[in-house]
Amino acid sequence: PEARGELAAAQDLVGYTTYLDRVPHRPGQRRHPSDNKVESERAEFALDLARRGRRVAVVSSGDPGVFAMATAVLEVAATEPYANVPVRVVPGVTAANAAASRVGAPLGHDYAVISLSDRLKPWEVIAQRLAAAASADLALALYNPGSRSRTWQVGKARELLLEHRAPDTPVVLARDVGGPTERVRTVPLADLNPADVDMRTIILIGSSQTQHTNNTVWTPRRYPD
Repeated sequence: PEARGELAAAQDLVGYTTYLDRVPHRPGQRRHPSDNKVESERAEFALDLARRGRRVAVVSSGDPGVFAMATAVLEVAATEPYANVPVRVVPGVTAANAAASRVGAPLGHDYAVISLSDRLKPWEVIAQRLAAAASADLALALYNPGSRSRTWQVGKARELLLEHRAPDTPVVLARDVGGPTERVRTVPLADLNPADVDMRTIILIGSSQTQHTNNTVWTPRRYPD
């Protein structure tokens, strides 16, 4: 409700075209769509509008603070031209939790959230973090797993995880959760196919304790001694 209210009160909406299309049109409200790879430029544009006295909402999907626009806006807002522009982050439901709810509670114990995109950090860092989280027996939520131009990371991640997890570890593939083409299914880690994954997909990978019974995936809150 808080996010809905802010969207209704905004004079300008700024965001990636696909996400703006999910916001209802309102008379007198201006919309400023842009491509998905211009986060800093989008943030600067929104802050310039706000500095001129406009009430602006920058739209993300999921939660804006998780691999999304909140950091991009705050990073630009920290520079001198925008020192007096107030910025407020309105929380949403992040993809990991939305996807988890569809199958049960795979993130019911400790878990780590990692983006597989190497656009803003090198693959070596991603691989190191995957290995560390897997060796600590954390459940995992993998964001940005693949795209048309980036297809190999899911396969490499599967290889790394199989060094620490059993082949039958439950893996949830959730695409477009909450959208019109939503599809959620569970496969064993050994059968994770990179061809089944794109940028609209989030991957949830269980720990050694995660259970898959009767189409439900859940991780116990207690960990064995």
